[in-house]
Amino acid sequence: MPKGREDLEKRLAKTEAKVLQGDAKAIEKQHAEGKLTARERIERLLDPGSFVEEFMLAETQSTDFGMAEKRQPTDGVVTGYGKIDRRPVYIFAQERTVLAGTVGSAHAEKVAYVIQTARKMGLPLIGLYDSVGARIQEGLSVTTAIGKIFFENSISSGVIPQISAIMGPCIGVASYSPALTDFILMVQGSSQMFITGPPVIKEVLGEEVSMEELGGAKVHCEISGVADLTAKNDEDCLSLIRRLLSFLPSNCQSLPPRKEPSNDPARSVDAMDRIVPEDMRKAYNVVQVIKALVDDGDFLELKGRFARNLVIGLGRLDGYPAGFVANQPMFLAGSLDVDASDKGARFIRFCDAFNIPIITLMDVPGFFPGKQQEEKGIIRHGAKLLYAYAEATVPKITVVLRKGYGGAKQAMCTREMGADQLFVWPGVELAVMGGGGAVNVLFRREIEQSEDPEKTRRQKMEEYTERFSGPFEALSKQFAHAAIRPAETRRRLIQALEILREKKEERPKKKHDVMPV
Repeated sequence: MPKGREDLEKRLAKTEAKVLQGDAKAIEKQHAEGKLTARERIERLLDPGSFVEEFMLAETQSTDFGMAEKRQPTDGVVTGYGKIDRRPVYIFAQERTVLAGTVGSAHAEKVAYVIQTARKMGLPLIGLYDSVGARIQEGLSVTTAIGKIFFENSISSGVIPQISAIMGPCIGVASYSPALTDFILMVQGSSQMFITGPPVIKEVLGEEVSMEELGGAKVHCEISGVADLTAKNDEDCLSLIRRLLSFLPSNCQSLPPRKEPSNDPARSVDAMDRIVPEDMRKAYNVVQVIKALVDDGDFLELKGRFARNLVIGLGRLDGYPAGFVANQPMFLAGSLDVDASDKGARFIRFCDAFNIPIITLMDVPGFFPGKQQEEKGIIRHGAKLLYAYAEATVPKITVVLRKGYGGAKQAMCTREMGADQLFVWPGVELAVMGGGGAVNVLFRREIEQSEDPEKTRRQKMEEYTERFSGPFEALSKQFAHAAIRPAETRRRLIQALEILREKKEERPKKKHDVMPV
C-alpha cells in the first residue's frame, strides 16, 4: 500500500476512534443527569449491530465568532440507518456532548438528508432530540439549513411515519421540526420544549418560570397536547418507540405488520356486561372496553392525559393493527369539546394515511355546551372530526355502546359519515338530543300548563325514552347493520375487518383538501 494512502487511513481511523470515544467529561455530565449519549440511545433502540453511520466526520465550515477552533466532527448529531425488529429505519440523534448539541448548518444538513432519504427509501424516520437550540454564531446559514428540515418534515408527512423523541431540551425554532412529525415522546424531568426561554420571558414579561414549568412533559402531555407519550427515563422512551413502531407500516404504500395472535379471534368477551353499566348516568372506563376487545389486552393509548374525554390509540385484532377512537364517560361524560375534536381528527387522519383501520366506540351525549367552548370555536374544531371521518378511506367500523345524540353522533362516524359497518348494543339511545333537553323543547307548554308539571315531565320522558331506546329504530331505518351482544363485539369486529381488508374507495381528484384548521 502506498505510504500516503496508509497514512491517510491511519489518520482516518484515529479520528473515527476519537469521535466514537467522545469527550469523557461531557459524557460523565450527561450520565450524571440520568441521560444516555446519542450513540448509547441508538445502540439501545436498534437491533444489535445493525446501525450504519453516515457523515460521521461532517463539520460546519463556518469560521465566524471563533467557530474555527470550536468545530468538531459529527457537528453535534449522529445520523444513519439500522433495524428495529429486523425492519429498516432511518435515524438521527442529537449529541449533547458535542457542542451542546447545538444545531449548526452541517448538523441541520445532515438531519434534512436523513428525512429526505427516509422518504425516498420508504422507511420510518426516528429523531432523538437533545439540543439547546440553534448555533447563533452561524447566522443565516443555520436558519436556512433548519428551514430545509421543516420542508423535508412537511413533504414527508403522510408518506412515512415520523417519530420524535424529546430526550433533553428542544428549544426555539428547532422545536417546530418535531411538531411537524406524527408522534412526539417526552421524558419526565429531563425533556423540555418551548419557543421562547425563561430568560427572554423574564426580560419581556417580567415573569419567573423554570424550563420544566414552561415546556416539560407534564405541560405538553396534559395541557398543550403537543406530545403523545410520556416516558419515565431514556430506556423507557426507547422501548416505547419500538412498541409504537410495531403497529405502523414502513410507508403509505405498505400495510401495517401483522403479529401472530395468541388470542382466539372468536373468543367471547363476557366481561363486557360488567364493564359497561346499563344505566346511562353511570360512568365507566372505556379503556377497559378496548383492552377487553384487543389481542392480549395490548392497547397503546396516545395523548392519554390530554382531552381525556376522548380516547385514541393502537391495538390489534386477530394480529392486525387498528386505530381506536372512543368517548370516555369518565370525563365530561364523554362529550366532545375543542381539544377532543382536534385530538381525534389528527389521529384519524394519521390512520387513514397509513392504512390502519379505524374502530370507533360511540357513547356520546353531544358536544360540550357553553360560552367558553363557543368562543374557542367548537364549530370549527368539531368540523375537523367530521371532516376527518368523511375523508378517510380505510375500513371504518363503529359500535354504539350506549348512546349517540345530535351532531356529536355524526362526529363519531355514522353510516352517512362513511362507516362501513355500524353495530349497536341492546338498549342504545340514538336521537337528536338527550331525553331531558328534547322533552323541554317538545312538551314545554304542555308541562307548564299541567296540574302536576313534574309528573307530566316524567311521563313525557318515559315516552321519549321508550321511543328512542333500544336498537329497533336504528335497525328499521338502516342506521345500523346489526344489533350485537356486547360479548360478541370482538368476534364481529374481526369478521368485519376481514371482509373489509381489500376495500377500495376513491375520492374526487384535487390538488389537496381545505380542511377546517
